[in-house]
Amino acid sequence: MSIKLIAIDIDGTLLNEKNELAPRTIAALNAATAKGIKVVLTTGRPLTGVKPYLEALGLQGDDQFVITFNGALSQTVSGNIITKETITYQDYLDIEALSRQLDIHFHVEDEQLIYTAHALIPKYTIGESFLVNMQIQYMPVAEMAVKDYSKGMMIDEIDVINRVAKEIPAEFHDRFYIVQSTPYFLEFLNKSASKANALAELSAKLGINQDETMALGDQNNDLPMLEWAGLGVAMGNGTPEAKAAANVITATNAEDGVAQAVEKYVLAAK
Repeated sequence: MSIKLIAIDIDGTLLNEKNELAPRTIAALNAATAKGIKVVLTTGRPLTGVKPYLEALGLQGDDQFVITFNGALSQTVSGNIITKETITYQDYLDIEALSRQLDIHFHVEDEQLIYTAHALIPKYTIGESFLVNMQIQYMPVAEMAVKDYSKGMMIDEIDVINRVAKEIPAEFHDRFYIVQSTPYFLEFLNKSASKANALAELSAKLGINQDETMALGDQNNDLPMLEWAGLGVAMGNGTPEAKAAANVITATNAEDGVAQAVEKYVLAAK
């Protein structure tokens, strides 16, 4: 069957090695949109960190969609929420306490802000703020609002992340979807949140069958959607796990891998 929905990770996939949206990629995705195919950016970022690329691709209005926070939210590009899987205030308290026990930096995000209880704000939290265009709020644990949050992030040097990934107690893996989205981030999400689950629900809402979907990604947080999609496409710069999960491997993000895949499997398809 022909592809009717293309789900695309952003960092390391849609964006090239300079973190730019290449002209060939824009042209290929615009051509797909012109054919009535839904192009859905599917990312760990919040909507604020996606808007520049939605605008560059001409995706706007309530009939275009985006999956954010690694699947915790699916929404229209204008911000109307379709599905939402959050972590609770108690979840926040437990993960934050674990981060202190494991001696790793931690912050939590909702749809408006990044919250950190570290008075000396960690550099990777600052980096996340710039990356997703979201402000940081220093907030001691005792002053945090009792509400739900989109995700929590343990953020630190690679060697610290690698150590901590092995030390997280099994009970936390039972409670949360824990994924390493970059070498510097370990993300804690609602157990029901994943790019695959959000993509499945959105596809069903749009009347699109699983075998009419294509997903492109490069990191381990992309594994669920690469495995779920009718055609899973791993980037040439992807992790070994992403390549193993995919049906096919395209070129790297430095070689217009997304454009090459869309041209081959969508635009040239009979």
